[in-house]
Amino acid sequence: MTYSIGEVSEMLEIPISTLRYYDKKGLLPLIERTSGNIRVFNDMDVRWLNMIECLKNTGMELKEIKTFFEWCEKGDSTIDQRYEMFLERKRETEQQIAILQKSLDLINYKCEYYHMAKEAGTTNIPELNQNCKKKIEKQRLYQDAVGDSE
Repeated sequence: MTYSIGEVSEMLEIPISTLRYYDKKGLLPLIERTSGNIRVFNDMDVRWLNMIECLKNTGMELKEIKTFFEWCEKGDSTIDQRYEMFLERKRETEQQIAILQKSLDLINYKCEYYHMAKEAGTTNIPELNQNCKKKIEKQRLYQDAVGDSE
């Protein structure tokens, strides 16, 4: 199946300008064009774009992504390099998740803190922090229990 640049943009929620930029940077080497020089995307192009977005989301730079695609084009001789690259992406992503989880924990705490303060009409309650911590911990334990039963 083939798609226009507008269809791909909508499908993947990537601006048309970004798709053009990827093409200009050589990240879409197999993209076909009509006789009028209009880009025509196929399912393989869409899969490559999904991979580009995935790798970008892990903090990988476009030049590194391009190198990965060059390795793919070289075939099996680069399996080790690609494997190591994905192990590194996995480590980086797990670190990002851990950092974001700590931030989310603090934000959840503050949401609960200010919710309780709002109900009390003040933040000047000595046991507010303790009550808030207890409530957050109960919620965490409940979420862990529910998650295990699914």
